[in-house]
Amino acid sequence: MRLALVTGFPGFIGRRLVASLLAQHDGLRVVALVEPRMRETADEVAASLDGERVEVLPGDIAQRGLGLGAGDRERLAAELTHVFHLAALYDLAVPLEAAQRVNVEGTGNVIELCLAAPGLERLTYVSTAYVAGDRHGVVYEHELALGQGFKNHYESTKFQAEVWARAAMDRVPTTILRPAIVVGDSRTGETQKFDGPYYLLRAISRAHRAGRAIVQFGASSARFNVVPVDYVVAAIAAAASAPETAGETLHLVDPEPLSTRELLTELSQAYAGRPPRGSVPPGLVSTALGMSAVRDALGGTPRESIVYLNHAVTFDARRAIDLLAPHGLRPPRFADYVGPMVEFFRAHEDDPAYAPRR
Repeated sequence: MRLALVTGFPGFIGRRLVASLLAQHDGLRVVALVEPRMRETADEVAASLDGERVEVLPGDIAQRGLGLGAGDRERLAAELTHVFHLAALYDLAVPLEAAQRVNVEGTGNVIELCLAAPGLERLTYVSTAYVAGDRHGVVYEHELALGQGFKNHYESTKFQAEVWARAAMDRVPTTILRPAIVVGDSRTGETQKFDGPYYLLRAISRAHRAGRAIVQFGASSARFNVVPVDYVVAAIAAAASAPETAGETLHLVDPEPLSTRELLTELSQAYAGRPPRGSVPPGLVSTALGMSAVRDALGGTPRESIVYLNHAVTFDARRAIDLLAPHGLRPPRFADYVGPMVEFFRAHEDDPAYAPRR
């Protein structure tokens, strides 16, 4: 690698990825394309990593030409060897127009830059395992469009974006990576905000502090797939320069995910020292989350997220495991990092800096 463009900086995955790339590739320069409103924060993070090798470039992936001046576009096109496209709107309640603009059109605009870069060696596009939409059963890495519907606009627009990335593969050397739900570092537990499965921890915490029973909610047999950020970052960095991953789509998931019941039990044992008792039917939980008092009792869980506790789907990861194994990578078991995850949450659960931003 000589010059890499990274979108999604200084987000939690983006900043870790840039740090990893700088450590692995001597002489690599990174251009971080950031929203103008994030310029100050991005400058601070870039300086903490390596101010001489990281250039913060304000732009907008949702605009043709990425919101860059002609000089910057031409410079990037002439020098780029690698592009890492991470930027997206991840909110499960995101309006369609906003999601379409950022997730779909933004990806198309990044691909246009790749097409103009004669020295490009790889576009690494971070999709999501949930392009599978409402499919049930086993989803394989080579699959995409199988007539599925979608649970929200996040899923549908990430699906559209992956269609676009796949359509350009004969002209742009591309690797597509599909993470499951990303949680904190498997060694330290560090994360950026407490959303996703952290809503379960919040519900456990509130029940435990109030002396109430911790109850099971969500379909007990459904699989809930989470993966730690350090594995995701290491996989992105490794796949971007491995010749064998060109043209591949890889699931960055837990190949042996816990059921919702098992997951809640692990979290409850780690946080409160006791398992859940009793259960609430999934349909009742979904309906009741329309009431603020219920949302508060369940840790502020948004109604849009409960469907992921009830969705019976698993993601085959045999290709990812085979191709990443030579790089010393394999997704860790949840039981091996639930301790650091819970301890980081316990230390920061009352800190508003970690509250989900809606």
